[in-house]
Amino acid sequence: MFKWAPFFQKPRLLKYWLLSTNKNVIGKAECFQPVLLIGVGKISFGKNVQLGYYPSPLYYSGYIHLESRNKDAIIEIGNNVRINNNFIAVSEFAGIYIGDNVLIGVNCEIIDSDFHELIKEKRNGGIPVSKKVVIGDNVFMGNNVKITKGVVLGNNVVVANGAVVSSSFEDDVIIGGVPAKIIGRL
Repeated sequence: MFKWAPFFQKPRLLKYWLLSTNKNVIGKAECFQPVLLIGVGKISFGKNVQLGYYPSPLYYSGYIHLESRNKDAIIEIGNNVRINNNFIAVSEFAGIYIGDNVLIGVNCEIIDSDFHELIKEKRNGGIPVSKKVVIGDNVFMGNNVKITKGVVLGNNVVVANGAVVSSSFEDDVIIGGVPAKIIGRL
């Protein structure tokens, strides 16, 4: 069955590569799913980074979206990182930093901003709040995890499926829920 996967994915990989507009990409990742790299900020890949996975949900229908919106924005992905299908990372200003040896499940999202002013009179203008996101080394994020602005996850953290992480956590904990809280220790 897998022998046909490259046949169907190659045109999609090419399409998203042609649609990518970010010219400030450092390093290279091995892409098994289409990846869209947009924005004018920096996107950096360490060594041995894999984007997409077969067989896994959304392999044929999803794509990976990495957007570094402004010139000072950055998305930095460390070494030996595996990111499953349909991942989204969007940096407005402050930056997203993913450590080494990180595993990220299907349909996860990391953002460093509100992207709009929260005050109702300034919602379509103004300056959105942006805070750096840091994912430590050896973190394992399950499927459907959302990480919001300002979060720092320590080393070896495990994030349960479906968690919404809006606050920071120390090393060696298992977190889960909405909003995420500590549910165990390693």
